[in-house]
Amino acid sequence: MARSNEPLWWAPFFAGAGVSALLMPVTIILTSLAVAFGWIDADRMWTLLHHPLARIFLFVLISLSLFHAVHRIRFILVDLGLKQARQAIAVLCYGSAIVGTLLAFFLVLRL
Repeated sequence: MARSNEPLWWAPFFAGAGVSALLMPVTIILTSLAVAFGWIDADRMWTLLHHPLARIFLFVLISLSLFHAVHRIRFILVDLGLKQARQAIAVLCYGSAIVGTLLAFFLVLRL
């Protein structure tokens, strides 16, 4: 049986699915609806974003959601008939998720 690195990419996919499903609605409510309806003042939101736990929360949410999304995109493209470019698609998808994760890390540090 051939060895594969697939479990390496399935783990962030499943983690991203769970994190996105549980935490994305709360994030949307806090960052858009709560500020728009005046439930939370914009200055208070800015103060919240400077808290270290909020930064970790945003980093985890962004990075795992990226891996979840690119994993889905990869398999959609392969299922649409791009099986010959399977390796190139994997490199582009996971490479963009890694770059996006690094970018999120540096932006969260700078926030």
